[in-house]
Amino acid sequence: MKKFLIVGLGNIGEKYHNTRHNIGFRIVDAFVKEHNGSFETEKLGDVASLKIKGKSVFVLKPNTYMNLSGKAVVYWMKKENITVENLLVITDDLNIDFGKVRIKGKGSSGGHNGLKDIQDKFNSGAYPRFRFGVGAEFSKGRQVDYVLGEWTQEEESAMIERIPFSVNAVTSFITAGLANTMNEFNGK
Repeated sequence: MKKFLIVGLGNIGEKYHNTRHNIGFRIVDAFVKEHNGSFETEKLGDVASLKIKGKSVFVLKPNTYMNLSGKAVVYWMKKENITVENLLVITDDLNIDFGKVRIKGKGSSGGHNGLKDIQDKFNSGAYPRFRFGVGAEFSKGRQVDYVLGEWTQEEESAMIERIPFSVNAVTSFITAGLANTMNEFNGK
């Protein structure tokens, strides 16, 4: 049976709950709910175990904080014997317009500390990632405040459609593969 690891990046704690930086957590929460699963607190994070079209899917929200996400990802990949092509890391991206999605099979960290830590642990940027655009509506030197800031009311309204769209993209990655998912969802 094919195994997958879907990782939503974010920071634990109530003060980070509704921030732009936690969009990875928000998408995997919706994904697990859509597939009638639930999270259990396990080693290095909250984990849900799902069956989707004959595939075994583990969904991880690392509790290591964003900048140390790689430790949890590597642990769960080894524990469940999951290959890198069946990993999908979901995160925020300042370089993409709000609500747009970019899914790629490899790439750089783009300055994102969570992706940078995973890349450091893998010694490679060759792993699938799902970037959710949060835009760059901040003034010089205010990047941290922006990503750790909460969504605007307008952005929240758009999430009603963007979260289910993102959940469909994650499901497609598992059922239709990376290339088909990129063709169907990228830039939309």
